[in-house]
Parts: sequence; structure tokens; C-alpha cells
Amino acid sequence: MGKCYPTVSEEYKKAVEKAKRKLRGFIAEKNCAPLMLRLAWHSAGTYDVSTKTGGPFGTMRHKAEQGHGANNGLEIAVRLLEPIKEQFPILSYADFYQLAGVVAVEVTGGPDVPFHPGRPDKPEPPVEGRLPDATKGTDHLRDVFVKQMGLSDQDIVALSGGHTLGRCHKERSGFEGPWTANPLIFDNSYFTYVLGCVVPLSLTVAFLAVSLGNHSHMVFCFSYWELLTGEKEGLLQLPTDKALLSDPSFRPLVDKYAADEDAFFVDYAEAHMKLSELGFAEA
Repeated sequence: MGKCYPTVSEEYKKAVEKAKRKLRGFIAEKNCAPLMLRLAWHSAGTYDVSTKTGGPFGTMRHKAEQGHGANNGLEIAVRLLEPIKEQFPILSYADFYQLAGVVAVEVTGGPDVPFHPGRPDKPEPPVEGRLPDATKGTDHLRDVFVKQMGLSDQDIVALSGGHTLGRCHKERSGFEGPWTANPLIFDNSYFTYVLGCVVPLSLTVAFLAVSLGNHSHMVFCFSYWELLTGEKEGLLQLPTDKALLSDPSFRPLVDKYAADEDAFFVDYAEAHMKLSELGFAEA
């Protein structure tokens, strides 16, 4: 289905660019790119294509949604962003949270994710239970990403590469540790580690890393894919990560991204944009 993006004012466009500059400096200074990416993903990943409810419409600002079990820790992201958001009252929270996710990928060295403004803020959060469960396998991934959100197998694998940023925290997800050796760098090492192609360096974990992926310095490359190709001491593999290796549709994409970071970046940017626009600007 095509998109029909809304027209926003020149004032709104200028506010987007100014907010982006503020976010670049803030996210780099605080080393909080993984947290901001998780906020954007969890805000968008509640979309249900069958009911056209949920999605990237700013509802994470509500404490009710922050209180969902899968969102443990995201109240920190909302709190950190609020002083910047207050400088741009013209912007919707929906746009602002997704912009933070785009910037998080950019400042860690990842691809430029296209951003189209105009998302409205919705008043009520979605029901709990729509986000993926890290303890489950391929059928669950497709139930959530394909049947519920309307994404593709390629999107599932490409978005999994976002785990190159950050780490899991036991008190939030029940799991502990980073996916890659450099959890502040957006690269393809998630895939190469999982396939056993790379021996990770000493772990450098940022204090605000979250349950989405990798960091260390601020660079987005391929460490998630490097990780996926073989278990490494001290690094995390969730059941959903391992599921990518056993599925005949997912595995060729893991191999592709482990071998070709440019291909991963192209597909990731497309998948991230699709996720950030679920239910938005539908033609």
C-alpha cells in the first residue's frame, strides 16, 4: 500500500530540523542511543493492521503505556526527552519519539533512515501484549511482525540487526548482557558474531544501554549479524535471535547481512522507516 504523507507547515519543518540537531548532541553526550531506539520501536510496534489501532502515535507519553511489562525502563527515555520536547511545542510527540529513533541510528554510525513528519498524537495507549516476546521462536516473530504489523520476513531480520545497539537488563526483561562487543556502534556485527565469524573485543557497555541492541562508541555497523553466527562468551543470544538461524527464510538474510554491511544498511533503513510509519499516511 502506498503512502500519502500529510503536508506540514514550513514552521513545522524547521522545528523538525532544529529538534534533530538538539537530539544529535543530546544522544551523543548521554550515550543513550539504544534507549531512544527502543523507545521509537516500542512506540511503533504496537500497531495492529487488522484493527488499525496502536502504532507510532505518541501514546508512550502516557504512564499507562510506560507501565506495560515490555516497556520497563522506557519511562527514563520519556523523562530524558521531555526538556527537549518542551522547546518544540509545535511538534507532536508521535513525530518527536520517532525522530529520536532515527537520530539514534544516525549518530551511532548507522544508515540515514527517511523521516516524514505529520504523525498525530492519539489520546489512548494500545492494549498491552502486542510487542514481541524474546523467549519465543519464528512462529511468534511472524505472528507479531507479519500478521499483526504487516511487515515482511526481510523486515524481521533487518530490524533484528538493531540489536547491535544496547543490552538487556535483567530487571527489565529477565535477560542480561549486550548482543555485541560494541553496543554503542551500529554495524552488522550482531550477525557475524551469531554466525561465529568474529571474536569480540573486550566489552564496553554504556550505562543507559537497553534491551534492543549494541553499543560502545557511537557507531552503527554490523556487529549484531556477527553475533548471530556463533555464541560468544559474555554476549547475549535470545531465543528470538537463535530462531533466525534455523528458519529457511531468515537464515539466508542473516548470511547476507553478515557478509555485506552495505546491504544490511539499505534493508535496515527501509524496515525502520516502515516500522516508524505503521498506520501513518495510508493512501
